[in-house]
Amino acid sequence: MALVPTLQLLTLWPLCHADITPTGSQETQGPSSPVYSVPPALYSKPWLEAQPAAVVTPGVNVTLRCQAPQPAWRFALFKSGVITPVLYRDVSMELAEFFLEEVTPAQGGSYRCCYRNPGWNLGVWSHPSDTLELLVTDQLPAPSLVALPGPVVAPGANVSLRCAGRLRGMSFALYRVGVAAPLQYRDSAEPWADFPLPGASAPGTYSCYYHTPSSPYVLSLRSEPLVISADGEGSAPRPSPCFPAPGVRAPGSSLLPSPRGLDPQPLPAPQPRSPGPQPLPDL
Repeated sequence: MALVPTLQLLTLWPLCHADITPTGSQETQGPSSPVYSVPPALYSKPWLEAQPAAVVTPGVNVTLRCQAPQPAWRFALFKSGVITPVLYRDVSMELAEFFLEEVTPAQGGSYRCCYRNPGWNLGVWSHPSDTLELLVTDQLPAPSLVALPGPVVAPGANVSLRCAGRLRGMSFALYRVGVAAPLQYRDSAEPWADFPLPGASAPGTYSCYYHTPSSPYVLSLRSEPLVISADGEGSAPRPSPCFPAPGVRAPGSSLLPSPRGLDPQPLPAPQPRSPGPQPLPDL
C-alpha cells in the first residue's frame, strides 16, 4: 500500500533538469522530459522574494530573488501551469536573481524556485520554495467595509470599521464623506485593517481603499459606502457624489488620493525609467 502514495508524490514533484550544460548565465529551457525526484529532507527549501514588490503595474522591471540556505551551483525558477522551469541561473553562491524586464499581466502568476549542488546525486534538487504570487495590474480589486459589531452604535459604545482586501501586507486608508483627507491610515500584515472610531463621533458615511506600501504604488478601487448611525436616530447622511474613488478625479478637481506620506497633488509627469536588465524571452 505504501507504493501508491510514493508514486503520487513522484508524479506531483516536477523538478529541474540536471542534464543542461552550465553557461554561467540566465537561460530558458526548451521542451524536454522533466526529472522527477524526491530530495532528502536535509536539502532545505530556499525562499523567493520579488523586488521592488510582488504587486506592480505593467512595464516595471521585476527581480525574483531565490535565496538558498547553503551554497548552491544551479537555480531554477518555476511558474504554475508550466511543467519545465522557465528560467535557470548558474551561480556559485547562495543567491540567484531572475530578471523579468517590463513585466506584462501575462507574466503574473505563482512562482517557486529550487537549487542544486554539484555534490548531490544526478537529478536531485532541493525542496521548492514557498509560492510567490506575482500580480501585474493597473488597479487592485475593491475592498469590503463592515462595522464591528454593527453599523448602529449604542450610546457610550465604540465601533470599529474593518476594510478587507485580498492581499496581505497592504496599506489601508479610511475616508469619511465630507472630509477631503483620509481619516486614518493603517499598515497591515493581514489582508484587512481595523479602524477604531469613538461612538460619539462615529455616525456618518465611510469608504476605504488600499494600496501597495511602497513605490510603484498600485491602488485599489474604493469600497462601497458604509453608513454608521447612532442608536435611535434617523438615517445617516447619504454618500456624496463628489467623494471620489482612489485614482478617479472628482468633478472639477485635478487631485487624486495619494499613498500615505504624500499630500494629494496633481499627478506628476511620467519619469523616464532607469536602465534595467537586458531584455529576456517572455515567460
